[in-house]
Amino acid sequence: MSTKKTDSLAHYAVTVVGKDRPGIVAATAGVLYRLGCNVEDSSSTMLGGEFSMILIVSHEKPFSKSRILEEFRGVAEEMGLTVAARTLSPDEVAYQAPGGELCMVSVYGSDRPGIIYRVTKELAERKVNITDLNTKLIGTKEEPVYVLMLEAALPEGIAVEDVTAMLDKIKKELNVEISVRSITPVSL
Repeated sequence: MSTKKTDSLAHYAVTVVGKDRPGIVAATAGVLYRLGCNVEDSSSTMLGGEFSMILIVSHEKPFSKSRILEEFRGVAEEMGLTVAARTLSPDEVAYQAPGGELCMVSVYGSDRPGIIYRVTKELAERKVNITDLNTKLIGTKEEPVYVLMLEAALPEGIAVEDVTAMLDKIKKELNVEISVRSITPVSL
């Protein structure tokens, strides 16, 4: 992030979704560059045959999300993208490191509805904060295996062993393998 005072900047969450193809990131970065936006944070991934990005961008005030959307119109039409923008408040912009111990929860099993819901509901009920979540269908067409990987910040008083115990009932009910391990965040 630049050294400009945060209160002189307008911040936006920009999402870009479309059928995967080369050039989506470059086109998105080009629009933001031409606008003079600074990309402060971003994440992108492939979901099936779709590509998705979310970016936190800033621009010196005055500036508007309608200007961002107008500038994206041509690229979105040309590449078949859906673009959205949301104005962020100052408390939504500031990075807040997850509190508590971080853990990785891995779930493997037969593909079936409810895996994400049951695991995340159990964690949410105990105030465990999910900081990252990914799913994939692997294996073969005849024997698909569903994989759920999530990173979570544990609240005070809950240890990795507690998470393992709380997910044990779900493990048996859904007939899936669940492992929980502590992870050490990477510091720069």
